[in-house]
Amino acid sequence: MGKDEIEAFDTESPLELTLVPDTLYKGHPVVQTPHTAGRERLVVLGSGWGAVSTLKALECGAYDVTVISPDNYFIFTPLLPSVTVGTVEFRSVLEAIRRIIKRTRGSYIEAAAVDIDLERKMVLVKQAGEEMAWVPYDRLVVGVGAQSITHGATGLEFCHKLKTINDARSIRQHIMANFEKAVRPTTSLEEKQRLLTFVVCGGGPTGCEFAAELYDFLTEDLKHYFPKAVQEMVKVVIVQSQDHILNMMDSVISEFAEREFARHNMTVITNSRVQSIDETALKYSTKHLDGSVTEHEIPQGFVLWSTGLSLAPFTKLLCDKLPNAQKNRHAITVDEHLRVKGVADGSVYALGDCATVEYPHLLNHITELFDSAHHVGNTEITRAEFRVFVKEAATKYPNAASHLLTLERDFDSFDTDGNGRISIDEFEHMLEYVDSKLTALPALAQVASQEGVYLGHGLSHLAAMYAADEDTRLKVEASPEARRGVEAQAVRPFMYHHRGTLAYLGRAAAADFGDGRAYRGSNLAAKYLWRSVYWSQQVSLRTRLLLAMDWLKELLFGRDISKF
Repeated sequence: MGKDEIEAFDTESPLELTLVPDTLYKGHPVVQTPHTAGRERLVVLGSGWGAVSTLKALECGAYDVTVISPDNYFIFTPLLPSVTVGTVEFRSVLEAIRRIIKRTRGSYIEAAAVDIDLERKMVLVKQAGEEMAWVPYDRLVVGVGAQSITHGATGLEFCHKLKTINDARSIRQHIMANFEKAVRPTTSLEEKQRLLTFVVCGGGPTGCEFAAELYDFLTEDLKHYFPKAVQEMVKVVIVQSQDHILNMMDSVISEFAEREFARHNMTVITNSRVQSIDETALKYSTKHLDGSVTEHEIPQGFVLWSTGLSLAPFTKLLCDKLPNAQKNRHAITVDEHLRVKGVADGSVYALGDCATVEYPHLLNHITELFDSAHHVGNTEITRAEFRVFVKEAATKYPNAASHLLTLERDFDSFDTDGNGRISIDEFEHMLEYVDSKLTALPALAQVASQEGVYLGHGLSHLAAMYAADEDTRLKVEASPEARRGVEAQAVRPFMYHHRGTLAYLGRAAAADFGDGRAYRGSNLAAKYLWRSVYWSQQVSLRTRLLLAMDWLKELLFGRDISKF
């Protein structure tokens, strides 16, 4: 049993939140949050991977913590596709936020952030019943996630999304409703075929895993309870805008997934973009190699929209308040310490799907870097000098470290004239190569989780530093710029370590570990290896036990086919 489970039995009750008496700010009351002497008020927006990982890594007593989220639970999102078909039950992927923050003696407000005053350091939150109030903070962590991008398609009101537990419940009801309608004697053959055509828009991990879980549901459970003629009408179609599904993984995994889906009689349509959806059909266009475009229409009884991400309303509002620093249209730009660019004192952080880490453009610093690499009087860099340069640059630019460290191995390939030295032109090509490899971190749970752990430890370190050094605390309180500089020196920059990307493919699984290392398996061992990884990543002992019981129940009795 982990420390969170042990400390959750603590019988001390959290403090009740009240309003500051006789105080209105811009027409709304101000919440009086706990503010212990010597502690800063830390407000966390959201209850997803980034927010929860921050809370779990935070030292108890380091801050007066307040969590604000419209959902009072954390969702283990990688298993949401399993929830849609009953492989896993709803409660097994949820953990109450109040249980998570119990260890930090934190407070929780069920509300959504709708505005922010960066100068006064207050967030405006909207609660149920349209009530609004300002919540003050000393440090703010923004982890509100992102919303699906439309790509210009119309009719998305006829689609399901898969981001929340209510989404999963709605999908589960829709699937069973379609099957029950299809077996009615009054349903025409054409209508049956439409009802049993399931379309997934987007060939990423969520879309592919939902298609795989649907295939398992059909072949392992529904075949025992529905007529064979109905089973044979089921069609699963994946529409992908790129030339392969799972295109963020190694190409061998993309090809493996396409072969597995073809073997399961699932249709994968690539190089196609959805144009519109209505109640009964989906229209898409396909771009061919010769540049020509053809229009298609297919009947549909169910559509899952699982495409890219765009700014959530609060994220967009925050970016609009910092127009000079925030140029990215898809996420909040943060520095290497996850601090929001444009906030002078560095008191606002962002992480997870709503944020993107700004990478250095090394080519912009070519003169500085080249001069630092060779001795005075030399015009080229020797192999020994280059070895020292790579190590120093990796320390200075940690987000580029993995690519910089490979340069030593590739020295000869960049030394085009073969003289054993790197000239300024060769050095320029080298930096171009590194810059080309620095892409935005993927919108994965492990990215948000690592960012949260980093931020939780970093904030705890800062709290301990200020508690032990009163002079430093007073110095940074007087100057926002000084605070930013001191804290940048005190906490190392964030560095992401890719631990592999998993995908379940219906009685098969694949994993991409980067650098060409991939695993593919089409057997039960692969399926249970995939499950064991997610089981080990659960946030509590409770959800581990519930998951184990769900999988055992599914193995012994099959999935529940009730519609409720």
